[in-house]
Amino acid sequence: MEKENNTSILKAIEEDLEKSEAVKDAVPEIVGMFRIKSANQTLMEAKQRPDPKPLWLSLWYEGEVCCLFADSNLGKSIYAVQIAESIAQMQRVLYFDFELSDKQFQLRYTDKEGNTYHFSDNFLRSDIDKELLDVKTFEDDIINQIEAVALQTRAKVIIIDNLTWICSNSEKGDIAGQFMMKLIKLKKKYDLSLLIIAHTPKRSLSSPITQNDVAGSKKLFNFFDSCFSIGRSAKDAGLRYIKQMKVRYGEFEYGADNVIVCQLEQINAFLQFVPMEFATEREHLKERSENDVSELENTVMELRSQGLSFREIAEQLGISKSTVQRIVKKLGLK
Repeated sequence: MEKENNTSILKAIEEDLEKSEAVKDAVPEIVGMFRIKSANQTLMEAKQRPDPKPLWLSLWYEGEVCCLFADSNLGKSIYAVQIAESIAQMQRVLYFDFELSDKQFQLRYTDKEGNTYHFSDNFLRSDIDKELLDVKTFEDDIINQIEAVALQTRAKVIIIDNLTWICSNSEKGDIAGQFMMKLIKLKKKYDLSLLIIAHTPKRSLSSPITQNDVAGSKKLFNFFDSCFSIGRSAKDAGLRYIKQMKVRYGEFEYGADNVIVCQLEQINAFLQFVPMEFATEREHLKERSENDVSELENTVMELRSQGLSFREIAEQLGISKSTVQRIVKKLGLK
């Protein structure tokens, strides 16, 4: 009898030990702001959700925070409206226009005979009543109002034109980054797709477009899922080219070796970018002067300091890998 009791006690102890080991090995699902899952669980759960669909070529996908940037007067807003109108054929698009007045918008989409373009009813344009602005709380008010308008219109695709206007210190990476975090939080809360229009400082037509050309780029660029830019062709003042800068989903199709060359045309009162051909960015850059060469070397040095490989730098700048290696060697970099 005593032996049976001892056996029962030992068995109970073993069971308790097994339970305590199981508890000790268990992984918590949430710790503070972090969710924890195994890699396999992550794959299985994500597989149940549909893959993101492209909103515009392979440049912007559903659920992404995307950036379109360019220098002044290259047609950022024109291209953004063209993108919005294309998407509006399938779903509602909310376009926050902080650039043009309603009259300026109307004139842009009116031909010489006075005919105006008829937009899709799914294209919603929103501008701001500047008399209601409060300078002290301006940026928080903007975020709150974007949320309110998105909710009331039930729009899932939102274009903001532009970041410089709604974030007065967008040139400062830290402040712009904080503002972007608020937009990303809004995006995740309502499962939105965001396209943010941004400016770039004046740049040389002999230099390829890089991520460093986004105002506040050192902090800001990391917040975007995807990014593309508009460049001016040095071959013809009437030509523009579209260059893909960053991709997290889909293919990297329109890099320095395959930019989309376009010209601006008004067709049926709709001002738009009309694709002409694909080309290398190098074909649309002007020949470098001594100052341009120095600028290129500085750009290579900056990208190398960020940990980019020779090949990655070459692809971003539209130059050969051997040119990158030569510059790195000349500057004494590793």
